[in-house]
Amino acid sequence: MLQRTRTSLALLLVAALLVALLAACSDKGEGNEQSATEENKEPYKIGAVLSETGTYAGLGEPERNTLEMEVALINDEGGVDGHPIEIVYADDATDPDTAVAETTRLIDKEGVLAIIGATGTGSTMAMRQEILRAQIPQVSPAGGTVITADFNEWVFQTPWSNALVIPYLLEYVKAQGITKVGLISESGGFGKDGAGVIKEQVAQAGMSVVSDQSFNVGDSDMTAQLTKIKSEGAQAVLMVTAGKEASIVAKNMADLAMEIPLFGTHGNARREFIEGAGASADGFRFPAGKILLPEAYGEGSEPYDVATDFINRYTGEYGKAPDTFAGHAYDALHITVNAMKTLDEGFTPTDLRDAIEKTNGFVGIGGTFTYSPTDHNGMSQDDLIMYEVKDGGWVLAE
Repeated sequence: MLQRTRTSLALLLVAALLVALLAACSDKGEGNEQSATEENKEPYKIGAVLSETGTYAGLGEPERNTLEMEVALINDEGGVDGHPIEIVYADDATDPDTAVAETTRLIDKEGVLAIIGATGTGSTMAMRQEILRAQIPQVSPAGGTVITADFNEWVFQTPWSNALVIPYLLEYVKAQGITKVGLISESGGFGKDGAGVIKEQVAQAGMSVVSDQSFNVGDSDMTAQLTKIKSEGAQAVLMVTAGKEASIVAKNMADLAMEIPLFGTHGNARREFIEGAGASADGFRFPAGKILLPEAYGEGSEPYDVATDFINRYTGEYGKAPDTFAGHAYDALHITVNAMKTLDEGFTPTDLRDAIEKTNGFVGIGGTFTYSPTDHNGMSQDDLIMYEVKDGGWVLAE
């Protein structure tokens, strides 16, 4: 009798364990089903046309680094209502024709909802025909004035345009007692754009351009142009380029013993310039955003907190601090994704464009953005400071 009782108890225990196991499996299965549902949500694709090779490769690298790091963070936090963000990359090789071809591929073959790019002004403008054909939003990290001054409802911009930067620069140069400047600019889109703004506004600033010189992307010596500037009595050199040629200009000026100051623009706000120019970079001054000296945001402010969080994460990931171009990519991505988060499931590129245009008070790396139906740059001169290169680093210019 006792044996039968023990057997019955054992069977009951086994049955109870089986029931518990089945229940656990059922719960686990439901969890997997829910997880699979989240994982099976279609990704929201964003194209990125960047200069990973060519003269602007030094800009394209931090842009791609930033996009990869920020997309991983966004997706870890659930993406957009469970939809992961997928970036489809394209290298335009700093060539406008390649940028157009890659834009066509991203639109027609990849089905992207928006495009971030291009790195350069020339490529950004060349892409416009395809952006208009497909009617998808483009958020450019390039700094040419023409990108948003030549207004188009589908095109937005994250850097301070030359229309903001050049007057800020000219005011500073004039305050140094300089009235005669030599201008040297690249023949690409950014250089032409910036040089044009300088020539339009220099007289209003109380100065004159006594020598106007240019060089081609890829040139390795600017001695001839600088010799002309020197001979024509310039009191300073204004340089407009975002390419690696900037460091050559600085070194050539040193070789010619030109003891006049060299000024640049936000296109030179990167360590590659300092590394390329070496000691010749010392004394170079330029306006740009505050990311290179984050204390300029105001310690404890929201912009300071946003910037230092990004700087710390980027430095931890890549072993070096981000530059302003990394910041432009950060702003472009988060503006686009934030706009997606305001939309219902099944939104269209037109819906996304409309949502981007409603960006209001977004605190990014470059500054605080507010777009409108008539302003797709959304920045102000309050987002700028003047830098000076000193001992291989940046300090606030006096």
